[in-house]
Amino acid sequence: MLKIKIILGSTRPNRFSDKPGNWIFEAAKKKDDVEAELLDLRDYPLPFFDESTSPARIKDGAYPNEIARKWAAKIREADAFIIVTPEYNHGASGVLKNALDYIYTEWNNKPVGFVAYGGVGGARAVEQLREVAVELQMAPIRNAIHIPQHWNLLDENGKLKTGALDPFKKSADTFLGQLLWWAKALKTAREQPLEKQEESIN
Repeated sequence: MLKIKIILGSTRPNRFSDKPGNWIFEAAKKKDDVEAELLDLRDYPLPFFDESTSPARIKDGAYPNEIARKWAAKIREADAFIIVTPEYNHGASGVLKNALDYIYTEWNNKPVGFVAYGGVGGARAVEQLREVAVELQMAPIRNAIHIPQHWNLLDENGKLKTGALDPFKKSADTFLGQLLWWAKALKTAREQPLEKQEESIN
């Protein structure tokens, strides 16, 4: 089974991210050999990162902060990630960037895809997050799902209108296909003995 973690990148009380998050979660669950799980950053209230040691130097998930250790343990389980991100001032939310920064090795050598919303469909936030993902030794996939003017998808009570995300179904299928391809390939590579990994690199 491939374990896919879907991270909700906003904790605001009136956030939109849980709506496309639940939608892509349901789509992922329908794929063969996939175990999908939603991760809500509200459940991991990390303080602003201010540790004296870089997470890249921490061994075996022994982070000083207890919440960071719980976050790391959950991220370690994953074979791939889907990050649902808003766009704030041409970038990702602070809470999402903080969650990415708090740990390191648990992200390494795993693919990540993005479901974004906001100005120009959250494209500028995704561009920044791809650079962050590369620095975390992740493999950001090309395809993403961009939801423009997401406020128009809500009714007068702030609920998602029926069928509002249906136009993105085809994009979701392509997106998940690409993510799962990379998840399988990188899981196989990670499971090789270290000396075999080094031989393939050399």
